[in-house]
Amino acid sequence: MLWTLALNSLWHRSLRSLLTSLGIAVAVGSTVIFLSLGEGLREVFSEHIAGVGPDIQVSYGPFDMNSATSVPQLPLSYGPELEAVAAEYGIEKITPMSLFVRSGLTPGSAFLFMGLPPEVDVSEIYTGFELLEGRALEATETNAYVGMIGQSIAERNNIQIGKVLRLNPRSSFEIVGIVSSEDGFVDNAVIVPIDSLTEAIGVNDRTSFFVMELKEPSKAAEISDQLSEVFPELGFQTRSDVLSVIERGIRITDVVRLGISIIALIMGAIAIANTMLMSVFERTREFGVIRAVGAKAKFLFGLVLSESILLSLFGALFGIVVGYIGILIVNYFAMRLISLEVAVLTPRLILFSVVIAFIMGLLSGLLPAARAARIPIAAAMARE
Repeated sequence: MLWTLALNSLWHRSLRSLLTSLGIAVAVGSTVIFLSLGEGLREVFSEHIAGVGPDIQVSYGPFDMNSATSVPQLPLSYGPELEAVAAEYGIEKITPMSLFVRSGLTPGSAFLFMGLPPEVDVSEIYTGFELLEGRALEATETNAYVGMIGQSIAERNNIQIGKVLRLNPRSSFEIVGIVSSEDGFVDNAVIVPIDSLTEAIGVNDRTSFFVMELKEPSKAAEISDQLSEVFPELGFQTRSDVLSVIERGIRITDVVRLGISIIALIMGAIAIANTMLMSVFERTREFGVIRAVGAKAKFLFGLVLSESILLSLFGALFGIVVGYIGILIVNYFAMRLISLEVAVLTPRLILFSVVIAFIMGLLSGLLPAARAARIPIAAAMARE
């Protein structure tokens, strides 16, 4: 009965209820969009990066989120030192890899250049590597300014075989092949000879990483720990180590997005509290009549609190719809820029939104409900 009365009360003030619900919808919708980015990034990394890369990756110092995009820091002189202990630790192959991001005015004009020795079989590093068009790099092209471009980045930028892609004002690479891989990482990179790349960016004596292939990949964690003791100045990461760094980075962005969302939710809570206080003020005589016919104070308290919760839940439902539309828009632009869907609406995100809306309605309704319960019957009946 209480919830029915609360619903009827909101219906009689439909315009005010609608406007308040829309305000809540905007708050909840923005929360859904912000938090969906974290959910989407987790799915992207679990689907596309879980099986990516070598058995062990070697960095200069601890690996963090900036290691892959900063100027190469790892001295190439460590290559012979690692080769010297390769047989002892069951390392079959050690390959230098340099990464360099060519920035642009827009995300679509930024390119990730990946330098590898041209004789390397890329399929040994990235799952399902496939040459789709053109040719692969040849072993003799050590210092040639040629490259293979990922399918996704080629389609986004309308790049065909033979096109010259500029790295900086001094250096450009001719595209000779279009490639793809199951994990999707290669699809968003330009693979070039490592010597050409390091010469172009002026760091001939350094690289970003060494990647290692093991005879027994299952022992990657054990070997990584042993090598860390021999080379304490280097960082040795297995696939799971790299993923844990990425997950930690996503958690940091989760905190930032949640902080922004809380501001929007507070504004929604203020809107609910304001609407309910106005409703209580306007219905003072009505509440007096209800008390006069025998209703207790706790009945009015529960009635106003129920209205606040219903108002918030209606706003949450609208907000989830608004959030879903926002997610579609975000993914539309993300697919055009990086060919990945970076936002996703998950069941736990929907549940979280509903729970947050319930709590927001509950807390926002406490003060108006308490005010309604404390209205003296005589004063209420005397009010015009």
